Amino acid sequence: MRIDVLTLFPDMVIPVLSQSIVGRAQLEGKVRIHVIDYRDFSEDKHHKVDDYPYGGGAGMVLRVEPVVKALQSIENYQTAHKILMTPQGVQYHQSHAKALSSYNHLIIMCGHYEGYDERIRKYFDEEISLGDFVLTGGEVAALAIIESAVRLIPGVLNKDASHQDDSFSDGLLEYPQYTRPREFEGNTVPDVLLSGNHQAIAEWRQTMALERTKQRRPDLYETYLKKQKKLGK
Repeated sequence: MRIDVLTLFPDMVIPVLSQSIVGRAQLEGKVRIHVIDYRDFSEDKHHKVDDYPYGGGAGMVLRVEPVVKALQSIENYQTAHKILMTPQGVQYHQSHAKALSSYNHLIIMCGHYEGYDERIRKYFDEEISLGDFVLTGGEVAALAIIESAVRLIPGVLNKDASHQDDSFSDGLLEYPQYTRPREFEGNTVPDVLLSGNHQAIAEWRQTMALERTKQRRPDLYETYLKKQKKLGK
C-alpha cells in the first residue's frame, strides 16, 4: 500500500509514522508513506494557503489552488482513493478501517483553519470524521486512520489473528484480558482462563464481551442483537 498525506505540518506527522507498527510496516516494505506540505504549492509570495471567506464571517478558509496542485503532483493520484478529513464527514468505524486496508493507494487531506473552499471537495472520494468534536487540524485524525488501516494489512501484525478479537471487529467490545501475576492485591485471574478448556474459555470470553458491550455501549449491543436475529442466531 502507498499512502500520501497532504498537510501544513509535516513535523506533526512524520515522527509518529516512524514509530511502532506503522514504522515497522514501512521498514518491511508493506506500506510506503509520503508526507506532502501543500504550502509548497502556493503561488502567494508569502506562501499563504488561506483567505477570507466570500460573504464575510469569522476565520479563514483554505484555498482551492494549493490543495489541488499538491494533489495533482502525486503520481497516479487519479486512481488513488482520496480522503478529506472533516468534522462534516461520515463517522469512522472499524469496518471502515478494514475497507481502507484493502486499497493499494490512499491519499489523505488534512484541513486547517475555519474550513475548506467548497470546490476542494469535488476532488476527493469521501469525507471522514473521527467523531462529533472539532480539532485544530486534520493531522491527528489522519494518523488515527493510517494506523487503524495499516495494522489490518495482511502480514503487518506478527499474528494476523491478533486483530480479530479487537473491540468492534465483530460488533462487540473486547472481552477482559489478564496476564501474570495470577493474583495482585487480592484481585485474581478468573479460574476458567487457567482451566485449559478452550471451549469454556471461548464461551466465557463471548459472554463477557456481550456483558461489557451491553453495559458500556448499549447502542452497539442492540445493533449486534438485531444482526444476530437477522442471521437466525
